[in-house]
Amino acid sequence: MGYTDIRRLDGGLQAWQAAGYELFQDVNSYAKAFGELVESRRHTPSLPAEEVAALIARKANVAILDVRRFDEYATMNIPGSVSVPGAELVLRAGRIAPDPETTIIVNCAGRTRSIIGTQSLINAGVANKVVALRNGTIGWTLAKQDLEHGADRRGEVGPFEGAEANARDVAYRAGVRHLNPEEAVALSAQTHRTFYRFDVRDAEEYAAGHIPGFRHYPGGQLVQEIDMAAPVRGARILLTDDRGVRADMTASWLAQMGWEVYVLVGGYDCALEAGPPHVLPKPDPAHRYRRPYEGIDVDARAMQAYLDWEYGLVEQLKRDGTHGFFVI
Repeated sequence: MGYTDIRRLDGGLQAWQAAGYELFQDVNSYAKAFGELVESRRHTPSLPAEEVAALIARKANVAILDVRRFDEYATMNIPGSVSVPGAELVLRAGRIAPDPETTIIVNCAGRTRSIIGTQSLINAGVANKVVALRNGTIGWTLAKQDLEHGADRRGEVGPFEGAEANARDVAYRAGVRHLNPEEAVALSAQTHRTFYRFDVRDAEEYAAGHIPGFRHYPGGQLVQEIDMAAPVRGARILLTDDRGVRADMTASWLAQMGWEVYVLVGGYDCALEAGPPHVLPKPDPAHRYRRPYEGIDVDARAMQAYLDWEYGLVEQLKRDGTHGFFVI
């Protein structure tokens, strides 16, 4: 397969644990632990489900932005919310909530994506008050609130004033470097390092035309699933986005997670490839691990246990000496 330096961990996980190191359970724990650290360090604001439900009931000046994948949103969503997946937030919030007095409420299914989404808007300097829906649709369900099903509302493109410059500044503060196409080619020629290239736009834009060699991975999901998308630790990552905002915001988070990350500037004036993203076949649902926030028939005890696990991740990071995270 081309790998040249392969080692076996002597004694496996048992030896790792016996040596005093941490083991992290569940999937995407890398990003989830980071999200909990962000909330702990930045005190990312949030509201419980009961307060959000009361705001909806009295028709308060709020906009609820769901940052999950669109298929997750269509399965179940907070009533009246709009689908704005992850990295699209800074690009679309200005159109959805043009009134700076509108309170923006960001939600996902649990905690991580809503924390990162809320903090993205705050970091990028949006004028609106921004809060997360505490514990997402899990918290909403545990509070005995009703969910909507089959919604298809999507946020339109419309950045708030200064969004592009602010996103670039956030990336700069996180240590992200920007490359022109010639510099990107030179970097990719350095074969002693694994090199990942991701197009972080939405699937329709990617299908209409993308720079050859870039794999599609929407920005918000890339942050959540970086352990799946880029399994080689210490690799270099290059992001592209014809508008810049999504790549800059995505890169800012990956840099804080310890990646050497770059953003490509330009490159869309050359011959582009058209075609849908390559999608791996989904496994038989009967044999696939389901997170406690997936579906609509999950036991409340499993949901609460999942939240309790997430709450404990910051303490695990304190005991762990390998993550390399920092928070700007």
